Amino acid sequence: MSERLVPYSCPYCADEDLRPHGETHGEWECRSCLRAFRLKFLGHLARHDTTTTAPQEGRNAR
Repeated sequence: MSERLVPYSCPYCADEDLRPHGETHGEWECRSCLRAFRLKFLGHLARHDTTTTAPQEGRNAR
């Protein structure tokens, strides 16, 4: 990734008044709640890993 991705809102207070923080890529500060945080892209998930399946009732229940 060559461009800096911008978060839409603060993960703590959901306000949108965010500014880059520091010199490290992915660091942001929220001017509303006065918190600094770091975002990091971990990678892509396989399509089958994106959903969770809940156990079905009555099927193989013991």
